Amino acid sequence: MLKYWYGHQVNQVKWSGALSDEYVLECGVRQGGLSSPVLFSLYVDGLIGALSDTRIGCSIDGQMVNSISYADDMVLLSPSVSALRRLLAVCEAYAAEHGLLYNTKKSELMVFQVGPKKPMVVPPVKLLGVPLSRVSQFKYLGHIVTEDLSDNCDIERERRALAVRCNMVARRFARCTREVKITLFKAYCQTFYTCSLWCSYTQKTYNALRVQYNNAFRMLMGLPRFCSASSMFAEAGVDDFHSIIRKRISSIWCRLRESSNGVLRVIKDRLE
Repeated sequence: MLKYWYGHQVNQVKWSGALSDEYVLECGVRQGGLSSPVLFSLYVDGLIGALSDTRIGCSIDGQMVNSISYADDMVLLSPSVSALRRLLAVCEAYAAEHGLLYNTKKSELMVFQVGPKKPMVVPPVKLLGVPLSRVSQFKYLGHIVTEDLSDNCDIERERRALAVRCNMVARRFARCTREVKITLFKAYCQTFYTCSLWCSYTQKTYNALRVQYNNAFRMLMGLPRFCSASSMFAEAGVDDFHSIIRKRISSIWCRLRESSNGVLRVIKDRLE
């Protein structure tokens, strides 16, 4: 059924109400399709298995980890440049055999610091013959990872995103009732994406996000700028900043304890 489905599907491009001629989709899965993540996972499962068979990677209490993947977003972890080159060679061989094509412009290299030590010169690492650009930070699945493992950049990303969302809600729904505004605030301004992973940051950056959250609620509800944050949240029945962070941390701890994944269980044992 899947073979027939993918072998006979056609696409069209819609622009300003007009549709293009039909054309055949020759490769890839349907973008946004419910079955697409599972089908793509089956497609790249062999690559993940080939990487694991190398037994090259970073060790966490004897548990070897050399790749983290979500759909077509993959991170390779290696303790040395030579080991990383061997992992990339596996990826290149798998790509050539299965018709995959890596985007070298979106592939980057980052070297994590070991305490205060930071290697200044790193031998070139190439993917498909193209040297990878070395960066000090990159965004993976929306979370900013830095070479010193600091979360300040990611907290600042969330602060900016919160300001944009709050301004949008306050502008578009200024005439709504108090109950509607509270519902919208909970839906759009309490996400704090990946906040449960924050563990290394300065108090200044953390407080800046807290102040942004408090001011967002004041602006949406039309409250005075210097009114008490604790009382305004209590009266509205809305969680304050610290309550949200505690709930997110508790949620991830519950999922870690219930997970059967070997890597996550090792991390849980080291943190407890």
